Amino acid sequence: MVIWLTNRQGWVLVLFLFLFTALAMTGPFLVRRRVRLARLRGNNEVAGFKFAVIGVLYAVLLAFVVIISWERFHDAESALAKEAGAGATIYRLAGGLDETSAAALRANLGAYLRSVLADDWPAMVRGHSSEVTTRMLSDLYDEVIRFRPADLRDANLHAELLSELDQVTRARRERLVMAEGTVPKVIWFVLFLGAALTISFTFFFGTENLVAQSCMTGILAAIILSAVVVVIALDRPYTGAIVVSREPIRTVIEDMGGPIR
Repeated sequence: MVIWLTNRQGWVLVLFLFLFTALAMTGPFLVRRRVRLARLRGNNEVAGFKFAVIGVLYAVLLAFVVIISWERFHDAESALAKEAGAGATIYRLAGGLDETSAAALRANLGAYLRSVLADDWPAMVRGHSSEVTTRMLSDLYDEVIRFRPADLRDANLHAELLSELDQVTRARRERLVMAEGTVPKVIWFVLFLGAALTISFTFFFGTENLVAQSCMTGILAAIILSAVVVVIALDRPYTGAIVVSREPIRTVIEDMGGPIR
């Protein structure tokens, strides 16, 4: 279910938030039908201390996961920017090669960058990589490796091209890893279990005004689930409600004067 949610648009996550908040608000009514107010009220003092401990522990965990998810999303943006920047540098360095080699290298570079958008991106939505894009990257490597430096200037230029191409490879590998999701399954289990336990704990307080208790439970549920929704939206940075922009790659292709597919 979590993987399904991470691929959904924002309105689906908002619907998820309202649905489960409304469900939580029915909890006090269901408990009150089976347990008398007098019995619940007798537990208020002890339950209050226990709830404070549970709430703090879960809040620390939730805040930690939100911060880590946001940092990983920022890393995903940085990886794409590094890949685009290295591609732009290769395009400019190719101008120092002979006309034939420069044209071939730029053509392979353009094919790779277009494949990132046309093939790699849809594959990342499914948490995989594209074999087509991998083959394009290999062709780009072959083109650089085939170049034979004629003098020291060419040798330095060749070394710079290989260095920037390695940067492209590292950045691509980084974004492919993050496309699989940044939050481990065990953390998802703890997040949802903790949310369920923390919210359901409020069902067993005894207050005269049952409607007010239900509203307080709803507010708590909305706050907790809002943070969980943020984690869901950030978990897979290349798909879902919040996504990394493709503009860095698009901009490089436009600067190269090639078509964007």
